[in-house]
Amino acid sequence: MENRFIPSQTKKISLFFFGFLFVLSFSEFVSAHCPLCTIGAGAAAYGAVSLGFSKVVVALLIGGFAMSMGLWFARIIKKKYFKFQDALVIILVFLLTFIPLLPIFTAIGPLYLPFIGDYGRTFAVNYSLGSGFFGGLLVFLSPTLSKKITSMRKGKKISFQGSIVTVSLLIIFGGIIQLIV
Repeated sequence: MENRFIPSQTKKISLFFFGFLFVLSFSEFVSAHCPLCTIGAGAAAYGAVSLGFSKVVVALLIGGFAMSMGLWFARIIKKKYFKFQDALVIILVFLLTFIPLLPIFTAIGPLYLPFIGDYGRTFAVNYSLGSGFFGGLLVFLSPTLSKKITSMRKGKKISFQGSIVTVSLLIIFGGIIQLIV
């Protein structure tokens, strides 16, 4: 038996997400990895699944969501108990968010390496795993790109610049992956 939402449940969930995003958009403090980005990545993954996007694209978005969660949780802990605490929190939250969801959107495919052996060699590769880690990397690097944009604009920031850069990177690379896979 399929587990599907009935239209009224979907409307309620959509209204909740958009209402929550609307309320957050009027908050005074916004940073590159805030709850808004986290909810945006989760909503984008939900939307991608409902629209029939590739599992590899969904993995990219879930990887971005997991990294965003890791960065957010690392900032919440103000007291530093040991060296590399933030890195450990980011890695653990990423893995504890991404790995349990992996069976839902796993896409296994071939990887042909012609330079191994006389006739080449083909391996089975989990595309979703690689895509998820790439999504995490994009979200992790987006603050650096945002800072470069700010320096190119001589210190001027666009409203919600960090969020715009993060979501744009995920959408651009998700679109490229969707067309390739």
